Amino acid sequence: MELEELKELIELLKETDVTELQIEKDGTKVKIKREKILSSIEIPVHKPSVIQEKASVETEDETQRLVTITSPIVGTFYRAPSPEANPFVEVGATVIKGQVLCIVEAMKLMNEIESDVDGIIVKILVENGQPVEYGEPLFLIEPV
Repeated sequence: MELEELKELIELLKETDVTELQIEKDGTKVKIKREKILSSIEIPVHKPSVIQEKASVETEDETQRLVTITSPIVGTFYRAPSPEANPFVEVGATVIKGQVLCIVEAMKLMNEIESDVDGIIVKILVENGQPVEYGEPLFLIEPV
């Protein structure tokens, strides 16, 4: 392959989006690779609308009145006493103070986590079998 042919191929690559070209001619292999360098990247900035701001304020107010039940230990979260059993609680269930909500297993010990208040389960924040950390939120309860 002649030098002039190589120069022509390089010029052709500059004018296209192709970044790599490999040619074999008369037993000679040529590989031309062009790296694209981004000179600047613009990241669009999303500005929340007034409706979104109001919604976030309402959500904050709603969250402030909810009681968060957190994990007292590091372990594995279980919603039921055994794989075949029904979960202790579901979203929308009414619970009383001291009622068992879940189990957190730590070092083969099953620790029952109880409700701190009378209320309604609004949200279960952890999936069954998921590892949890100390202080990690597990449930949101709306006091009654």
